[in-house]
Amino acid sequence: MQSPVSGPPSFYGLGIAPRLLEVLDRLRFTVPTPIQQRSIPIAIEGKDMIGVAQTGTGKTLAFGLPMVQRLAAVKGRGLVLLPTRELAIQVDETLHQLGRSFGLRTAVLIGGASMHLQIQQLKAKPHIIVATPGRLNDHLQQGTAHLDQVKILVLDEADRMLDMGFAPQINRIIGKLPSDRQTLLFSATMPREIVAIAKRTMRLPLRVEVAPSGTTVEQVEHELFIVPKPDKARLLEKLLAEYRGSILVFTRTKFGAKKLTRQVKGWGHTVAELHSNRSLSQRRAALEGFKSGAYRVLIATDIAARGIDVTGIEVVLNYDLPTQAEDYVHRIGRTARAGRRGKAVSFAQPEQQRDIHNIERLIRLKIPVGRLPELPVGPLPGFARRGESGHGAHAWRRSPGARQFRGRRYPGRFRRR
Repeated sequence: MQSPVSGPPSFYGLGIAPRLLEVLDRLRFTVPTPIQQRSIPIAIEGKDMIGVAQTGTGKTLAFGLPMVQRLAAVKGRGLVLLPTRELAIQVDETLHQLGRSFGLRTAVLIGGASMHLQIQQLKAKPHIIVATPGRLNDHLQQGTAHLDQVKILVLDEADRMLDMGFAPQINRIIGKLPSDRQTLLFSATMPREIVAIAKRTMRLPLRVEVAPSGTTVEQVEHELFIVPKPDKARLLEKLLAEYRGSILVFTRTKFGAKKLTRQVKGWGHTVAELHSNRSLSQRRAALEGFKSGAYRVLIATDIAARGIDVTGIEVVLNYDLPTQAEDYVHRIGRTARAGRRGKAVSFAQPEQQRDIHNIERLIRLKIPVGRLPELPVGPLPGFARRGESGHGAHAWRRSPGARQFRGRRYPGRFRRR
C-alpha cells in the first residue's frame, strides 16, 4: 500500500507518542529506515511480527520504540533476548537513550558479569530485561528472575541464537512466559528453524521484509583475493598499510585471532582482540577502544559479527571465510552503516571455491576477484630463514606449477623443503 502522505519518510505519522517524538528529535533521528517505517506502526498496535532486514538498518530502534511506548500503556514488563553480550549491552544503551526521560529501568543479564549486581537489578523491578538465553536460564533456575509479568517478547538475531545452540534455552524461557503477550522477531536471515519457532509461539504474525533474506548493504564494495594460506599474513600487512581508516578483521577461531593480533601489533598498528576467551571487561575495553579510535584494528571471531554497532568502519576484512555463508552477511554488515559507504575484503584459499560459491548464491552477487599484489617471498612469521639454526627452522620455496580458480591462475602454495 502506498502512503497517502507525500514527501520524505518521517517518524511523524507512525503512531509514535509526542514525548517519544521529542526524544527522537533530541537524538537527531529524523528519517526512519525502511524496517523502522514498516514495523513500528505494527508493533505499536500490539501485533505479533516477524521483521527481516539486512544488518545495519536500525532493527533495535524498530522494536525499542514500540516497546517503550507500549509498556507505558500495558503496565507490564519487556524481555529482549539476544545472542551475545556485546549486542545486549548496545541494545540496553539504545533503550536508555529512548527511555531515560521516562525513568526507564533495565536489567542486563549476560554471562561474564556479576550475578550479584544482576540480582540487584532484578530486585529493582526493571521495566525491560535484556538478556542472553544462557544467563537468563541461570537466573530462572536459581529463582532470581520471574517472567510472569512479561507482556512483550523480542527475539533479536534469532537465527544467530539458534546457530549458537541456544534453542533449548529459548524454548525453556518461552515456556515460562504468559501466553497473552506480544512477540516480535527480528533477524537478517530467516531459515526454516526460525519459521517453525514463529508458528509455534506467535499469533498470526505479520511479516515485514524490506530486503530478501541474505541481502547485503548496497553501499558495500566487495573484493575477493585468492591467496594461499601462507601468504595471508603478508597480504594483510600490505592492505593495512593501504587503508587508513578503522578495520575490522574476522578470523574463524579465537586462537587465530590471538595469534594475528600479536602479528599486527608487531607491524606497528594499534590493535585489540575480541573473542570468547577474553573477559567481559576486556571485551568492553576492546570495543570501546575501537569506537574511540584508540585501536585502529579490531581482530575478532564471529562473536562480533552482530555485536558491533560502530559507524565509520572503513573495511571489514574476512581473513578467514566464515563457516556458514549467512555469517558473511552479518560480518560485512558492520561496515557501510548509517548510509555510509564501506568495503568488504575476503581472503579465500584456492580450495575454498565451494565456500565462495555458497556466499555468492546467498547474496545473489558475483564477488569481484582482485589482483593479488606483489608480496615479498621470504620466511613465514615464526620460522627461521634458510641456514639459520634452532628448533623449528625451515626453508621455504614455491611449489612448482599453478592451479586455477574461476579460470584464473594463482601462484602455487609454499611448502617445506
